[in-house]
Amino acid sequence: MKIVKTSLVEEKQSRVLLVRKGRDLVPFMKEVKQRAYVEKRFGQDKESAYLNLLDHHLFVRRLEEEKRTLDLRLEDARKAAHTLHAAINDAGVQQIVIVNCGVSPEETIAFAEGLALTSYQFLKYKTGSAIGNEPEGERDDRKFSLEEIRLLDQGLTDDHLLKLGNLVRAVYLARDLINEPLSYLTALQLSKEMEKMGEEAGFEVEVFNKKKIESLKMGGLLAVNRGSPDPPTFSILTWKPEGAANNHPIVLVGKGVVYDTGGLSLKPTHDSMDYMKCDMSGAAAVAGTLYAVAKNGLPLWIIGLIPATDNRPDGNAYVPGDVVTMYDGTTVEVLNTDAEGRMILADALSYAKQYDPEVVIELSTLTGAAHMAIDKYGIVGMGNAGKEMMDQLKESGDYTSERVVEFPFWEEYTEQLKSEIADLKNIGGRYAGAITAGKFLEHFTGYPFIHLDIAGPSFNKIPFNYRGKGGSGVGVRILYHYLLNRSL
Repeated sequence: MKIVKTSLVEEKQSRVLLVRKGRDLVPFMKEVKQRAYVEKRFGQDKESAYLNLLDHHLFVRRLEEEKRTLDLRLEDARKAAHTLHAAINDAGVQQIVIVNCGVSPEETIAFAEGLALTSYQFLKYKTGSAIGNEPEGERDDRKFSLEEIRLLDQGLTDDHLLKLGNLVRAVYLARDLINEPLSYLTALQLSKEMEKMGEEAGFEVEVFNKKKIESLKMGGLLAVNRGSPDPPTFSILTWKPEGAANNHPIVLVGKGVVYDTGGLSLKPTHDSMDYMKCDMSGAAAVAGTLYAVAKNGLPLWIIGLIPATDNRPDGNAYVPGDVVTMYDGTTVEVLNTDAEGRMILADALSYAKQYDPEVVIELSTLTGAAHMAIDKYGIVGMGNAGKEMMDQLKESGDYTSERVVEFPFWEEYTEQLKSEIADLKNIGGRYAGAITAGKFLEHFTGYPFIHLDIAGPSFNKIPFNYRGKGGSGVGVRILYHYLLNRSL
């Protein structure tokens, strides 16, 4: 999606006028009959009006009053764009100009963001005519028409829109990774895709193969991989520009389970295993964040760690009752092979110690308990990094509407993880499953740590506003905004 600034609207260009609820339309609409129609629509409590002017299309969308907080108004703008997208697509509009007619520049850019994110599609496996290569003047109806968004807003610069375009591209790439099936996206292919992203954006990618992983004795990652015919990978993504603002890196860790059957603790198929290609959403979020950070040149030293494998019940698969020795020497009694994400993440978290990090933020589709607690409407967060850092992350979550609900992280929860034959069990008891999973991970840290469980919002089985259907790319926008603020 191309997103650019413009200083004028040509007579025959299709446009969206963004107006504030309760404001006069006269300064922005000189044509009396057109204005009367729009005012009539608004008088009927409609939030938008559409006029087909034959040689172009005019959309008028009103946004909420300023008495609402900025965070809420930005999300209102994104959702408003999503709602309008269907009419824009139905009209076959390829290029649209968004005109600020009395709203804030932040709302204008949020509207463009919502429109661009709604325009995402994953059509790689659709057959028929070659989507994207149709003859001139023809369009495959399966493909959205919109290709370019222009913004007319004196409060925005070219740089604002360049950076927004890069962020949208990062979310698109993350969604692509999540939507890819295991038949294509093995752990090895995931590492190759991240290498491509690194080449495009300018960050470095180093990939450890199975032999290297074995030499490092990453027991958690190797145990989960035992049932797979495909080898595991461990990828290190690095962005370290000259003059970075931080002396100690911010490390992002993402769960890269490219497909999760549950192993021998087999998942049911319906409404469970059938969408487990999304179990690497944490890895996708970390890769997407590194892409956005590098493309937009944030002056921060960032490292991404991605342990990757699938989890399958082959004859050599790890089994309930096994004791696994992890990368840091901790022994773990496996009581459920479907608690595999924490096994591979533990090795990555232990590996992160060598960087003496400022903070480690880990993202994973870790527990059904987190999903059950808050559904798809937010991220479950917890950690020991302190109130100030968690509050900063929560502020970024509110700003991007990738909201974080902080769960308690009390020491008492570790009692559930005690094993009679090893240092730890890989699952706790019946209650507080999202928290005991986080406490398991904390054991392998020893530095400021934040755990984000994105099990709820990572994958939408039905369309959900501008977040779409399928992989949502959640995590990219909140982390980018957090890191942007950290760089200032």
